[in-house]
Amino acid sequence: MKTIGLIGGMSWESSAQYYRIINEGVRERLGGVHSAQSLMFSVDFGEIERLQHDGEWRVLTDKMIEAAQRLERGGADFFLVCTNTMHRMADEVAAKVSIPILHIADPTAEKIKAAGYNRVGLLGTAFTMEQDFYKGRLTAKHGLEVLVPEADDRAVVHQIIYEELVVGRVLAASREKYRAIIQRLIERGAEAIILGCTEIMLLVQAEDSAVPLFDTTTLHAEAAVEQAVEG
Repeated sequence: MKTIGLIGGMSWESSAQYYRIINEGVRERLGGVHSAQSLMFSVDFGEIERLQHDGEWRVLTDKMIEAAQRLERGGADFFLVCTNTMHRMADEVAAKVSIPILHIADPTAEKIKAAGYNRVGLLGTAFTMEQDFYKGRLTAKHGLEVLVPEADDRAVVHQIIYEELVVGRVLAASREKYRAIIQRLIERGAEAIILGCTEIMLLVQAEDSAVPLFDTTTLHAEAAVEQAVEG
């Protein structure tokens, strides 16, 4: 079995889900009391969140490079960044280590295409919804058409992530807001919805959408299991 490297803590609420899904997946594949060989370097999200909102992406890139190098020195065979937003610097980080990165957008896009969908709605942080590093990869590499919410809805999605979900607050009122935003994306033609922030799966479930949901946390973690066990 390969050793999975995880850059976590962004937030630890979703990193805990990665750990659970990966270990459940390995046990399902191998049976008995098997679990994953893994290493996690978990950052202080308080510092990361401040740097994100201050636009200090160069500093953040250096921190992600350092984290990946720690995992490489620790013996990881490949690594995951357990957050969508910090894939903004994925290529730069991958270039500084000799172990491969498993990019969060790729297993998500492959599942969407396999299911026969092309036009997808994207929910995530403002950085993920508004910048091109994520949408651009979905389009350029995978040929998907990506819709994001209108500006007011993007602000709501972002606020709920940073003020509630990353600190473990899961509120019924916020679920209703997300359900309405998802419905507006569907009315614009979205055939499926990407939960493009690793905490959204804590709030939104299949019954909250009239079209299929593709949860990046689960799909990323499952792809890590496949690569560790069979890759």
